[in-house]
Amino acid sequence: MNVLVINCGSSSLKYQLINMNDESVLAKGLVERIGIEGSVLKHEKTGQGKVVIEEVLKNHKDAINLVLKALVDPDHGAVKSLDEVEAVGHRVVHGGEKFASSVLITEEVINAMKECIELAPLHNPPNIIGIEACQELLPNVPMVGVFDTAFHQTMPAESYIYPLPYELYEEMGIRRYGFHGTSHKYVSERVAALMGRSLEGTKIITCHLGNGASLTAIKDGKSFDTSMGMTPLEGLVMGTRCGDIDPAIVTFLMNKKNMTAEQVDSLMNKKSGVLGISGVSSDFRDIEGAAEQGNERAQLALDKFDYTVRKYIGSYAAAMGGLDVLVFTAGLGENSASNRANICKGLEFLGVTVDESKNSMRGKEVEISKEGSKVKVFVIPTNEELMIARDTKALARQ
Repeated sequence: MNVLVINCGSSSLKYQLINMNDESVLAKGLVERIGIEGSVLKHEKTGQGKVVIEEVLKNHKDAINLVLKALVDPDHGAVKSLDEVEAVGHRVVHGGEKFASSVLITEEVINAMKECIELAPLHNPPNIIGIEACQELLPNVPMVGVFDTAFHQTMPAESYIYPLPYELYEEMGIRRYGFHGTSHKYVSERVAALMGRSLEGTKIITCHLGNGASLTAIKDGKSFDTSMGMTPLEGLVMGTRCGDIDPAIVTFLMNKKNMTAEQVDSLMNKKSGVLGISGVSSDFRDIEGAAEQGNERAQLALDKFDYTVRKYIGSYAAAMGGLDVLVFTAGLGENSASNRANICKGLEFLGVTVDESKNSMRGKEVEISKEGSKVKVFVIPTNEELMIARDTKALARQ
């Protein structure tokens, strides 16, 4: 079975075509600047070089149509006919409490997704547009929705409830939902497989560290707690997001600087985090470079990030009553040996000890803990697309 995985952003679209017989990637690509001047598709068939196609793309339907043409192109296509695309899996950011697992997409499911738009106004609309465009272009192909929030629906009430009037939860669904669930699920299952260990009885903390970052405490294979909240703003310091702050800062800024709610929201989501502290960039590579040149604010941004991750690891280990495995994944988690080392420094009391030589690896599946370390520490490159494809395959064959 060939599964096409689609991830629609507001003006972008990532995709992979995966042969599920051996889980090999046949082709992948990225469409950028949808609805904006300078639209471009960067397409790559496995084993060939990247092809760049510039074309006016007014909307997501145009973008998906261009992707489908690229997949069957005689020169750089991966299949001879669209009949070979047997199912489509769509990443959907927010499923609220409506979806605790991936689902076959029906009209009823799309309506439920639309009810979640107010919880993810920037992400769910393009996700839905992508689904509807695919349905129009591939009307007889089963579609599956895979939700970032679904994995976290196993959290106990004491993890997800906020200390606000309970009616706000009942009436408006204000609670912790968590995100990056597909990634956290994938790396937790993968590390258990690598260790030859059952998820049952195992306590894992997964660290999805990139421009957007979150930690999840996973107990018996289920999400027990996670750092992102009702929105992706809560939790760790991130590239441009502030993470945890005193909520009174919001009204303080509105009163003292005459800022609107929209301006404060923009400040916290787009101008804060390591960008706000360093004044350099939201890209950790740029910040690391500046810190090496003696930029004190850049170093402070790195120290704040590492400290916050370390603090969450300690709190989640306490919440679960112990820790067996610590996993680093995503762009920064997979590639920055210095960040991993600095995060783990001070966690020796938990039984976390990192081997400097093993930790020097980038972007590979590897155990980086010292021989005999009580807590095993791994780097596991995430593969959300494969996780989406697996769920899609399972549901499309029902």
